[in-house]
Amino acid sequence: MKQKNKIRIYVANKLICGQEFTLSEDKSHYLCNVMRLPAGAFISCFNSQDGEFDSQIVNINKKQTIVLPVAQIRQPAQEPDVWLLFAPLKKDRMDFLIEKAVELGVSKLVPVITEYSITDKIRLERLQAQVIEASEQCERLSVPEVCPAVGLNAVIKEWDDSRCLFFMDERGAGASIKQAFAQNQSDSIAIIIGPEGGFASAEADMLYSKKYVIPVSLGPRILRAETAAVASVAVWQAICGDWNQIKGDRK
Repeated sequence: MKQKNKIRIYVANKLICGQEFTLSEDKSHYLCNVMRLPAGAFISCFNSQDGEFDSQIVNINKKQTIVLPVAQIRQPAQEPDVWLLFAPLKKDRMDFLIEKAVELGVSKLVPVITEYSITDKIRLERLQAQVIEASEQCERLSVPEVCPAVGLNAVIKEWDDSRCLFFMDERGAGASIKQAFAQNQSDSIAIIIGPEGGFASAEADMLYSKKYVIPVSLGPRILRAETAAVASVAVWQAICGDWNQIKGDRK
């Protein structure tokens, strides 16, 4: 039976039973110096293409760790295709948004620069490290894609209109969130959240003009941007996503 507290490591390498591979230096440092695992210890290695494997550490030091997958414990599985577009926030609030979005199953994170955005600076490598860590902790198989920051107009210009975009309108316009999601169920959707000051009137008008944009009300109270993001994805998961699935037993 799989150990509940076994360390999980995301691995970009192809995972094949009986075929050794070498972990990156940062992961080797983590396993050797932080977790102090010895050779012979077991960890779980995973990615979305190959699933998850019980894997044994063959050789370990702070710069290089060789790992051997010995048994597949989870098959690759289809996950929700839900994107979250959000205006960059201050560090702590951004950290919260990223972590919770990963836990909630978001497949792509897109920082969007708007007129009232408080910053346009994004440390992409830091965000990528955060999504990997959150994916390892929450037992999902995939790691969300993190995009570079992009302006709102550029996002809309390149948008594939087959993917509906739920516009969380902080002004309270649009259908109720339950009604909007229930009436527009799709396997591929996106949610857009504005900055702390909301969208400028011209930005909101531009979003309303697009046929693929579905305005949504978030109720009678003003929510912080990170609260609106987490709440929106959670409601979508409850109505349309994989919260309707039973987790089931694992090996």
